[in-house]
Amino acid sequence: MNRLVVVLLLAIAPLFAGFDFAPYQAYIDSVIPEVKFGLSVRSVSTGAELLNVNADEYFTPASTMKTLSTATALHFLPLDYAPQTKLRLIGNKQRNVFTGEVNVRGEGDPNISARYYTDPMLVLYAMADSIKSLGIDTIRGRVVLDTSFFTPPWKPEFWRSDFFDYYYGAEVTPLQFNDNCTVIRIKPGDAEGDPVRVTVVPDVGYVKVVNKLITKTAPRNKRGRKQKLKWNRALDPNEPVVTIEGEFDIESDSTQFVIPVRKAIGYFRAALLRAFRDRGLVLYEAPVPAGPVKRKTFTFSSAPLLSVMDEINQRSQNLHAETLFRNAAAYVYGVGSVENGKKLERRFLAEMGLDSSGFEVFDGCGLAAKNKLKPSVETKMLAKMARHPKGEYYVNSFASPRIGSGSKRMQTLLYPWFTRFKTGYIAEVHGLAGYIFTMAGDTLSVAMYLNQTGKNKDADCKNTMDSVWIALVEWANNGYPSLLRMKDMWREGMGLKDFDDRLEYFSRRLMKTPYGLGKMGEGHIDAVESKPMVYLDSVDCVTYVEHVLAMANATSEDSLFNVLQRIRYVGGKIGYRTRKHYMIVDWVGEGKFARIMPVQGDTLMERTIAKKEFFKAKKMKYLVDGKPADDPKVQIRYLPYEKARSWAAETRSDTLNVLGVAFISKAEKYDASHTGFIVFKPGEAPRLRHASSQRKQVVDMALSDYLNSRKGKLPGITLFEFVNP
Repeated sequence: MNRLVVVLLLAIAPLFAGFDFAPYQAYIDSVIPEVKFGLSVRSVSTGAELLNVNADEYFTPASTMKTLSTATALHFLPLDYAPQTKLRLIGNKQRNVFTGEVNVRGEGDPNISARYYTDPMLVLYAMADSIKSLGIDTIRGRVVLDTSFFTPPWKPEFWRSDFFDYYYGAEVTPLQFNDNCTVIRIKPGDAEGDPVRVTVVPDVGYVKVVNKLITKTAPRNKRGRKQKLKWNRALDPNEPVVTIEGEFDIESDSTQFVIPVRKAIGYFRAALLRAFRDRGLVLYEAPVPAGPVKRKTFTFSSAPLLSVMDEINQRSQNLHAETLFRNAAAYVYGVGSVENGKKLERRFLAEMGLDSSGFEVFDGCGLAAKNKLKPSVETKMLAKMARHPKGEYYVNSFASPRIGSGSKRMQTLLYPWFTRFKTGYIAEVHGLAGYIFTMAGDTLSVAMYLNQTGKNKDADCKNTMDSVWIALVEWANNGYPSLLRMKDMWREGMGLKDFDDRLEYFSRRLMKTPYGLGKMGEGHIDAVESKPMVYLDSVDCVTYVEHVLAMANATSEDSLFNVLQRIRYVGGKIGYRTRKHYMIVDWVGEGKFARIMPVQGDTLMERTIAKKEFFKAKKMKYLVDGKPADDPKVQIRYLPYEKARSWAAETRSDTLNVLGVAFISKAEKYDASHTGFIVFKPGEAPRLRHASSQRKQVVDMALSDYLNSRKGKLPGITLFEFVNP
């Protein structure tokens, strides 16, 4: 792991436990001062921000700006929305000849390409076939391309000029063909000195290649290794012309590169006319005569909104993002423009109750370096969208490890299904924004940025962000391996229907589990004890009972987590304050999963439980109904020590039975010091199955032996029955 990764992980780790981040930020500033790091993590269910590292400052978001564009579009557009292209015949038909205007109105369909079809020409062929279906094979008039759905310029204003030389900087037009790009394929010539062979794919007769690239045998160095020949390509800034020059190895395989096509509206026109020719439609361009005309309209659409969103958020397709940015604006305001797109996003943020000043927007895809956002506002937006009526579609449009732009990201994440994210990158900017799902049922919205990365390697920056993201996933799901173990055991015991049989089986399955005191907490939900909410690597006496009871009570493997939390917390509300800290008073006392069992010879004792002192140790006040309260005075039913010894020596003749036992604390301010299961089997004296601090594991022993070992240290025992709600 590189130094940058280590530094940031050291900085983030204390936050997980609720420690002050300031000294760690100072450490980052001293070691890598040129890097600006920002992080916000927010609970979707509560809206509370759990982590904030410089998250109220502005960052350049790169392609994570697409999360705002797609959220806005999904909010305003119907789910069945699909960008359209309309072909209108305005004129008259006589026999097989149409005289008039063929009008093609583009409404921002970005998928007239091979993205969803085997051939990028298929939609254009469908247009030609539609005309021929009317019995027309000759057109006299003109072909008019209606581009009024969007307003120019077709090249976004705030992009760097060199972006327009690469596929990700294609022109943004309402009529698009093949992503407004083309592929140039190169093969060596037949002999040295020959020009290379060039193929344009798809070739509609529009893109011109000036071929100055010569085939040559690559020389070898003194060690016999072939030296690399140099060649390059250059695009004309205004015309659909690319020049290739240099030297190309005669022994090379073919190679190819993708270029954006200049004057992309002309590219669409050339492809459409090619489709007409391929389908046998003859066009004679001529003035359109005046007079009454008939109209016929055909409508074409390639892919619906959700498919377009997948291309944007999973594969980070810039042209799709810019197109959808304008399409949504046109749907609401009539015309697709950058200004209307920005206006619509401000309206979206207002309707979501968000401060629009948290976003400074200059395009729809994030290529504009002037785009800015605050990570804390981004996570608010993401959280709002997760709760949106269409939120499921939004979240599922994001990438994940091994999928889309995440195909090579977070390869070491053991549980990749716990996260969805949108990547972002432009020069000196890296971003990740999305969601982390938790085993507790909550979802976390996350926005993380590295800006001003300077001389740091891009690979190191990506690895750093991935490492921090993985740490967040593991932090939010730090008990998941144990939950998987519980699920495995539950499936193994699912054939047992009797409740006592299930208690006996699962308590036995955890035999020899190591003993460990206080290994569980509230995870990411409460900072007082941010230990796992499920943990089976080791157990103490209480958590042993809780895990067994959860497996015995659960009606399905998917209910295990929630059942366990209802056992551990009052009303199932996870939090240190609502945890059932006292075994008899709180845990059994709630009465939902256990109840005191009267036994002949038992009696009552009165105790004042020192809850004020207990919570004070955690810098908390003891509250009842939200108000400070005095220590509770309780009556505890128990079987005194000597009577308990006698009771433990008795044998049973009936069926298997499993009870709970709490061993009364000698200290007056507590109720119990230990707990476990009492297992009765026909013809045997009761046995104690418990997590033993003395033997450092879960053991099974005669109850009488345990009681004898506690002589003088144990006032007695309280027995309780388990309840299967």
